[in-house]
Amino acid sequence: MNCLIVDDNKMAREAIKHLISQVEKLSVIGECSNAMEAYNLLRSQTVDLLFLDIEMPEMSGLDLTRRLGERKPVIIFTTSKKDYAADAFELNVADYIVKPVTPPRFLQALDKARWIYDNNKQYTPAGAKEFIFIRDNGMLKRLLIEEIHFLEAMGDYVKVFTQQKFHAVHSTLRNVEEKLPPEKFLRVHRSYIVALNKVERIEEGVIVINNKPVPVADLYRSTLNKRLNII
Repeated sequence: MNCLIVDDNKMAREAIKHLISQVEKLSVIGECSNAMEAYNLLRSQTVDLLFLDIEMPEMSGLDLTRRLGERKPVIIFTTSKKDYAADAFELNVADYIVKPVTPPRFLQALDKARWIYDNNKQYTPAGAKEFIFIRDNGMLKRLLIEEIHFLEAMGDYVKVFTQQKFHAVHSTLRNVEEKLPPEKFLRVHRSYIVALNKVERIEEGVIVINNKPVPVADLYRSTLNKRLNII
């Protein structure tokens, strides 16, 4: 699961990050010091599990959770007070940990989060998601997933690049990302998603696909290295 840590206390973020690093199949894709920063990141990137403090300046963790609505990731609250437990569980979060977060309590909360995550995932039968439909000149056209090389956000549009050309789709990058199989595609920048099997090489931090450069932001570099099995 991809994890995001949100806490205005740097030491608290480091403690959660250390615990995550010791668990297989968990990776930190980012950390934020306030809820507004987290809100903006969550709008542009897919996050599976959110470790969220409650008492933060300007916007609390509770407020952020309400703002995210039904499309929120699985959430584990981490807070120094017990006072918000009732409010937290009304929001259907996975768990509520009172700091300091100990390894046994962390693993207990993680088990709950994994169960929710696994049960929320929609079953995808074999052969599904082999194609998507895009709207082009007022028509719906089928585009094979295998033909997609990378995607670029351009204002209110997303450019979907193939071998020979690109299609301009009126949508957000996040919306298009949700239609793509996550095992084949990876966001490498707030404005770019790449097909992992189309990556030809990486030069000076830039991915090259079909002789076209795609920038890689520092936030996504570690996840990219893991997915590419770099040795």
